Parts: sequence; structure tokens; C-alpha cells
Amino acid sequence: MRILLVVYDNGSHIHIFPSGLAYIAAVLSKAGYDVEIYNQDVNHWPDEHLTEYLNKTKFDVVGVSVIGGYYQYRKLLKISDAINKSKQRPFFVMGGHGPTPEPEFFIKKTSADAIVMGEGEITVIELLSALAEKRPLSGIKGIAFRDGNNVIINKRRPLIENIETIPFPAYELFPINYYKLLRVPNVSSTDFIINMLSGRGCTFKCNFCYRMDAGFRPRSNESIMEEIKLLKKDYGITYIAFHDELLMSSMDRTISLCEDFIKEKLDIKWNCQGRLNYAKPEVLRLMKKAGCVFISYGIEAMDDEILKNMKKGLTTEQIIKGIEATLGAGISPGFNIIFGNIGETEETLNKGVEFLLKYDDGSQMRHIRPVTPYPGSPLYYYAIEKGLLKGADDFYENKHVNSDLLAVNFTNMTDDEFHRCLFEANARLLTNYFQRKLALTLEQAKKLYLERDSSFRGFRQT
Repeated sequence: MRILLVVYDNGSHIHIFPSGLAYIAAVLSKAGYDVEIYNQDVNHWPDEHLTEYLNKTKFDVVGVSVIGGYYQYRKLLKISDAINKSKQRPFFVMGGHGPTPEPEFFIKKTSADAIVMGEGEITVIELLSALAEKRPLSGIKGIAFRDGNNVIINKRRPLIENIETIPFPAYELFPINYYKLLRVPNVSSTDFIINMLSGRGCTFKCNFCYRMDAGFRPRSNESIMEEIKLLKKDYGITYIAFHDELLMSSMDRTISLCEDFIKEKLDIKWNCQGRLNYAKPEVLRLMKKAGCVFISYGIEAMDDEILKNMKKGLTTEQIIKGIEATLGAGISPGFNIIFGNIGETEETLNKGVEFLLKYDDGSQMRHIRPVTPYPGSPLYYYAIEKGLLKGADDFYENKHVNSDLLAVNFTNMTDDEFHRCLFEANARLLTNYFQRKLALTLEQAKKLYLERDSSFRGFRQT
């Protein structure tokens, strides 16, 4: 069977390597399937190009994976339309965080033939085997499928217990020389970057978070280091962006991983997602020594009552101590704050702004987005229960039109008051960012002209 996996274009100059799809490509290739990648992302092909390509080239199955964003939903509709218009339309499968919580809605909207719900590495092989042998799909765990005008949703598949059995992503099928040009915080102009996973899932249960995995399943240190060595050797990678939900799943795990990075002399720069309750000075010093240059923290709010409402499992005291320890270790922290969760007010928003201004190290442009109750999250079902949202159709078609605009209002403010507060907050943060950049640029100019700084390499925006 010939399989076409579609990597859609999100309008970025350099896209993030689609590791989820690359894992699927790896298991398909290992099982003997003929896999081809359709890189709309790299080539910026119009959606009509996919229709033409499917008309000219025969495939048995076409697959698309999306997360649950407003842009991704609308892009999926266009990609689906392009697939459905093709004269040699293949069996159409989709997967990812987007369709998994609401498979019936997505099948009806896209006319897809099947959805792989949750982890796909085992499910997709069983699905393709059933298609090849013309067996019923009703016994395959982890899929929903179209049966005439009906949508059948099968039982969910248990998570893969041993993720060490999953092969490395099929890097050889993707244009890595393109993806490695991605720029992230504290990257040098000569670094080559790739994102990878150190594990799957998360141990915490924030009310706004939707994920496919319950709990946390780490990869072994040995497997992680083997993959990094492969990336360095075959693709010249110098910077790893760990994109899993929580590399810092515990102090012990973080320490163990860093000690092995140092022991193996990986000589690699890296960043990760972190937890501030584990951001202790001794851990952070070791992370710095092991090559960590940036940690993205989910702070979300600087008010203890709001943190409790969102089940964040953090206190403002832990946040402050963790950020100060991170800066003290010489690692840049990423500050992620959202606004609009249950109980939020203009006062709680301004606490977040003051925090961002106080601890800004200039490594990122800081801004605050409204909380969004993505399908599958506890906040999504809370919104439905309270009559603030009718369901997936209401969310995607009416409410979630942009990630920086209010989707569902959980506060006592009017929508206009909410957006005014958010504008004023972000105006302060943006002003601070550009004033800082201006001051740094003027300092460069001063050294250049008044001190004859011969090391100057030109005024640059990046």
C-alpha cells in the first residue's frame, strides 16, 4: 500500500519539525508500507496543488494530523476539501489532538473515512492491515470511522506501555536541512535545531489543558542520548528543543538525565518545558552544566486563588523562587501566562503583568493570551455545563476564531471589558520589549561610533 502523509502549511517561514507524523511514518515504513511525505509546509503549495497531486499520483491512503487550534481547524477543512475533490481520492485518515476528543464532529465536517484517536503507532498499523485484507473496522480499538451516514466510535486503545518499542522518527523521509533552520530563544546564528521528545504525557491536571496521554511515560536516558547522537552525526544538529509536555517531570529524573548528558559529553545546547516546583538551584545548576539554555515554564497566573481554580499545582511563592533560581543559574526562563480562567479579574491580570516586567531578561517578547477551553479539557466540559458553550461545532465555528481573542468568557467582565484589559496589559509588555531593544541598539551604536568598536557586524533585526 502507498501512503501519503500531509504536512500542512501554517504560514511560517520555517516550520517546526512534525515529530508526531514522523513517528507514524517510522512505524509504517518499518511495517513495509511505501510512505511519502507531502511537504506543503516547505513548499508553500496552494491547497489546490494537493488535489492535482492526488489526481496524478495513486495512493491507497492519505493521512493528516492536526492540533486543536482555530487556524489548524480551518486549514484542515481546506486540506480535506482538496483531498475530497481528487479524482483518485484515497482512504482519508486523520489524527492528532484536534479530532481525538470530538471524532464524530470532525468526520462529519471533513468527510474523512477514519480518525485515529490518541496515540497512533499501533492503531494505524491495525487499521491499514484491516483495509488491505478488507476486514471490518469495528474491532479496531482507537478509531472512529464513517459507515454510510453514521459515525462509529470504537473503544479507546490503552496507551503504549513501553514507548521504547517505538522507533525513532523517520528523519530520513523529511527535509531536515529545512527544519533545522528554526530559531528559538538563546540560539546562535550558526546553530542547527531540531525538536524531539523525551517522554509522553504529564503528571499534572490543569483545567485548561487537553492531552491524549494520561500520566507520564519517560523514555530511557540511553534512548534519548542515542537519538541525539544520531541527529548530531547525520544532520549536524547543535541544539535540541525538547517539545514534550514536561521534561522536568521530577527532580530525580531531571538530575539523572543531565548527569548522563555530561558523562557522555554530548556537547549540545537544549531547551525544555519545566515545572517551577522542581526548579531548585542544585537542579538548575546541573541543567546549565548539561547544556540547557532555556526553560519554558507554565506559570499561567500570579494569584494563588486562580492557580488553585485551574488546578495548576503551584503557588506564587514557588513561581517566584523558581524563576529567581533559574535566572541565578544563568538559564533564560520562558514565562507563559494566560488570562480569563475561573475567578480572574483585572487585578489578577495586572499581577501577571507586574511579574513579567520585573523578571524580564529580554530573551522573548512577552504577551498574555486569553485562556481557551479546547475540546477534551476539563474547562471545555465546564463551559458546556454552565451553558457558555454548546459543543464542538459552537467552539470551532463560532467561538474560537483567534488564539489572541476571547473564546469563552469565564469572568464577570463583559467581552469588551475583557479585551480592553488585555490590550492595556499587552501594551505595557510590548512597550517594555521594544524600549529594551531600542536601548540595546543605541548602546551598540554608542560603542560603535564613540568607542570605535571594530567587532560590530551591522544593525540587525534578528
